[in-house]
Amino acid sequence: MFLIVGPSGVGKDSLIEGAKAQLSADPTYYFPRRFITRPQDAGGEDHFAVEPSVFKDKRQRGDFALFWTAHSLSYGIPADIKAHLDKGHHVVVNVSRAILDQARELFSPIVVVLIAAPSAVIEARLIARGRETMPEIGDRIARAAAYDVTGPDVVRLSNDASLQAGVAKLLEILEAT
Repeated sequence: MFLIVGPSGVGKDSLIEGAKAQLSADPTYYFPRRFITRPQDAGGEDHFAVEPSVFKDKRQRGDFALFWTAHSLSYGIPADIKAHLDKGHHVVVNVSRAILDQARELFSPIVVVLIAAPSAVIEARLIARGRETMPEIGDRIARAAAYDVTGPDVVRLSNDASLQAGVAKLLEILEAT
């Protein structure tokens, strides 16, 4: 399992979508859609938009392999990733840095792909995205330094160049395992 992590605005979703497009003919790679309590038309990744009450019901039924709350939204990874892992597939999913220890306890082996970029690049991307106010952008940039992602399973990917270069780096990591 590949857990893609990094602060908001670092380009995780764009890199994942680029890798997904490149690997679309390979059935051994699975890119699950996340369930998010954010409207479908809010921009960003293709996700299953659910109301908070539906999310809570799904969580209580065990429909999520992993779940968390960040920035007043709830996120869930569908439980079907377990079946894919059992088949030997590569699961590639964007998760919160806050749940890495839990994921490490539940799944093995994993590779944590830490996407990083300079603060100025992150700020420019968040402004271009247009979903947050400037104070919210400041909070997200400050939060970027809040987590120290380390461990023998962590691979760092610097996403400070073009989208194509970043996708190529991610593909290199995904295909090396």
